[in-house]
Amino acid sequence: MIKGILFDMDGVLVDSEEYICKAAVEFFREQGITVSPGDFIPFVGTGENRYLNGVAAKYNFEIPDISKAKQRTYAIYGEIVKNELNPLGGVVEFIRECKKRGLRLAVATSADRTKMEINLQEMGLDHGEFDVLVNGLDVERRKPFPDIYELAAEKLGLMPAECIVFEDAVNGIQAAKAAGACCIGISSSFSSGTLTAEGADLVVGDFTELLDFSFLNRWG
Repeated sequence: MIKGILFDMDGVLVDSEEYICKAAVEFFREQGITVSPGDFIPFVGTGENRYLNGVAAKYNFEIPDISKAKQRTYAIYGEIVKNELNPLGGVVEFIRECKKRGLRLAVATSADRTKMEINLQEMGLDHGEFDVLVNGLDVERRKPFPDIYELAAEKLGLMPAECIVFEDAVNGIQAAKAAGACCIGISSSFSSGTLTAEGADLVVGDFTELLDFSFLNRWG
């Protein structure tokens, strides 16, 4: 029986991938390097360490201090998203219905706490909406390793198999399945075919397709 819901954040709770990409492109521009938005696609969902370092490696550029690089990227991101971020369709209603049904809720994002806080603030979601908040700094190995979902489930007092993970990215689906969790894909960043091929048990466009909660019948 499903007892917990584990949400990735970017591309799941909020459609923010476009904005972090713009911020990262601007960060590299400040370093004198012209990069393409498409360069970041393989690193979506892996956290900003790999997101920035992966693209830097493609251009034979070594980021001297990744912490400072992320700090600058988040500063740019924070400016870009002011009054621009809204929860993905049906998110607020879905969260409220989950709570009514007694499901335990966690955010498990590969992003650092700084970006998580920016997103929650801009979406107008209070920390109290969730039982647990886990970010990329809480684990050593980030997605596609299962660590973040295993930790989120543990903090909820559940086994991963008792949870449904909501993910938009290939790396995240791989992490969810490796943890032993069920996984519903949100096709905000990758096509439904790609997410299904990676192992998503179900793929939807957003949470408006799930508000009748019939999807729970799939897992008892």
